[in-house]
Amino acid sequence: MFEQTGDIMEHRIKRHICKNDFIKWKKEIHITITERPLRKPYFSDEDCTFFLFQDDCLQFLPLLQNNSINMIFADPPYFLSNGGFTCHAGKVVSVNKGKWDVSKGLKETHEFNLKWLKACQDVLTENGTIWVSGTQHVIFSIGFAMQELGFKILNDIAWDKVNPPPNLSCRYFTHATETIIWAAKNKESKHYFNYDLMKRMNNNKQMKSIWPIMAPGPEEKIFGKHPTQKPIALLERIILASTRKGDIILDPFSGSSTTGLTAYKYGRNYIGIELEKEYLDLSIKRFNYQRKTLPDLVEA
Repeated sequence: MFEQTGDIMEHRIKRHICKNDFIKWKKEIHITITERPLRKPYFSDEDCTFFLFQDDCLQFLPLLQNNSINMIFADPPYFLSNGGFTCHAGKVVSVNKGKWDVSKGLKETHEFNLKWLKACQDVLTENGTIWVSGTQHVIFSIGFAMQELGFKILNDIAWDKVNPPPNLSCRYFTHATETIIWAAKNKESKHYFNYDLMKRMNNNKQMKSIWPIMAPGPEEKIFGKHPTQKPIALLERIILASTRKGDIILDPFSGSSTTGLTAYKYGRNYIGIELEKEYLDLSIKRFNYQRKTLPDLVEA
């Protein structure tokens, strides 16, 4: 184990000599970037392949050059913190996740989704793709916003959580899935799909759009957890299916950086954007633990 403060400070010192080679800033802000504290990396690794920024994605994304990101995974607020209850580890717990997850109404939610999706679309390369995860609380707005913006929807993936918490009211079917929409930047995009690898991973059969994958286990929550944390196995499949080694992956709602950990594991570059210091520090702990326990980058 390691001391959080010392470890974070070590990397904050090292980041100043990092050239940020793969991050492409717009020319007009490149000179002033060091004068804006929120635009400096909160954390970066020694090899300058893993960056975390404490910022609002709506403020940060316009600073990047258009057509500079190969793939985006986004797990936006679901706006389901409504004072209700659910079951976790056999106990009744609140569904409330934080102020960031409280809905301000259908119109405001859809306007928010349009804004961040447009910002993501701008920075995607011409053949880039985006994956967005959500429940029924938000995914229909996401899909409609994508259609309005001219994305090309490629698949809607049903993530089957295999062992979901029970429905306490016994008035509905147990909520056991989340939908993940995979879309290309526009209808002219020639997206990348590693069909052969997906087939090999599925016993040499075409992989279907229903993915039975367990929710994150205790081994993925050693240092704490994010309320909407995704399993590494889910991000492994997404990243291996739609990116090549050396590609640039961005997560506008980075959370505890499952996307980033998986990107780093498979030799991709990563930009994570997160507002909450708590989850940025959790991400750093997870990254350093993985770096120490993962002997080499995985070839894929």
